[in-house]
Amino acid sequence: MDRWNGILRVKLNPNCNNYFSVAASLCFSPSSKTLIVPSANAIFFTGDRVEGTGNPVIERLSNKQNIADILVSKYQNLGVSVNAWVVEASTFNGPFAVYKEFIPSVNSWGEPKCYKPDGFPASSTTVLLLSSCLEEVKKVLTGGQQETPQTRVSTSSFREPRTIIFGFSKGGTILNQLITEFAHLKCDPLSVSQVTREGVGGNYSDIQEEYQIISGSEERLINSITEIHYVDVGLNSAGAYLTDNSVIENIAEKVRNRALGIRFALHGTPRQWCDSRRPWIANEKDKLLQLLEGVAQKTAGIIQVSERFYLANMLPNLQMHFEIIEILDIS
Repeated sequence: MDRWNGILRVKLNPNCNNYFSVAASLCFSPSSKTLIVPSANAIFFTGDRVEGTGNPVIERLSNKQNIADILVSKYQNLGVSVNAWVVEASTFNGPFAVYKEFIPSVNSWGEPKCYKPDGFPASSTTVLLLSSCLEEVKKVLTGGQQETPQTRVSTSSFREPRTIIFGFSKGGTILNQLITEFAHLKCDPLSVSQVTREGVGGNYSDIQEEYQIISGSEERLINSITEIHYVDVGLNSAGAYLTDNSVIENIAEKVRNRALGIRFALHGTPRQWCDSRRPWIANEKDKLLQLLEGVAQKTAGIIQVSERFYLANMLPNLQMHFEIIEILDIS
C-alpha cells in the first residue's frame, strides 16, 4: 500500500474568511488512484507557532507533514494502517493559536474560559474540516473532474475506522472540548459503532458496501474514538487538562454502552509538568489522572489510562517540548 501526502488549505464553508492548513498522509492505491479505508484516522491538533529559533529539531518537528509522517510510522510499527491528519488553527494572534471554531469560549489568545457541549462545536467542526479535506484530495486525484475515487469494503469485512485524537501543547484544549461533548452525547443503540466489534454476529445487509473514509457526523466521530493522547499540553491560564468529575463519570457511562473501549494517555516533559511558573499544569494533570484512574477501576478495562514522563532527567527547555512528538510511546 502506498500513500498520498500533501498540505491542504481548506475552508469550513464558502462563507468563511479563514483557511485551515492540514497536513494529510492517506492510505492510497496508486494503480487505481483510489483512497483506501484505513484501520484508523489519527487526528493531531497542533499548538502555538514557534518560529525563528534556529534550532533544527524544533524546526523539523514544527513541520506538519513531518508530524504526519511520524504518526504513520509509529502506527505502521504496530501493524495499524492509519490516515494521519495534522491540523493547525485557522486563526493566530501573533504566535498564539486560536481554535475558536472548536471552542467558542476562547479569548483572543486562544485560552478557553470553559468547556461546554452546546452545539457540539469541536466534533462537528472536525467532521466538516476532514470532509472538506477529503473532497480536496479527491479533486487532486481526479484532476478536478466530477467523478471521485470510491472506496469499497465488503459487508463481510465491514469495520468502521477508529479515531485517534492527539492534542499537542495548546491543541490539548480540543481534547477537553471533545471529551465534554462525548460525555453529553445521547446514546444511540443503532449506531454503527455498536456493530463494529470483531466477532459480533448479526445481519449487516443494511450497511452500505461503499463506506466513507472518515466519520460523517459528530455522533459517529465521537463513537469511533478509541485513543486520546495529551502531548505535553499546557496553557498560560487554567484549563490545560479537564478536571470536571461529572464529565469523566459520564464518559464512563457512555463507554459502557458501546462496543469500543477507550484509552487515555497523558504524555509530558519537564517543560510543562515541572514549570514552577505555571504550577496549575501539573496540578490539573494529576487531577485528571486521578479521575481517569478512578473510572478505569470501575469499568473493568473498558477505560484505560496511562501516564508517561519523557526526558525526565533533563532541565526544561523548548526543544524537549517538540522532541516528545518524535519519541512518543503510543503502545
